Amino acid sequence: MKNLTKQYETAKRNSIEFMKNGQITAYFNALLEMKKYKQLMVAIVAN
Repeated sequence: MKNLTKQYETAKRNSIEFMKNGQITAYFNALLEMKKYKQLMVAIVAN
């Protein structure tokens, strides 16, 4: 769980940087990565 949280936070920081730099495609990819980690964390908590 700790590992997923770190990966989620890294993707979040990356998405913010991509948004600031105007890199739209990279921003959306980072958001998708965040979604993936969030779903994994929710699945772990649910079990």
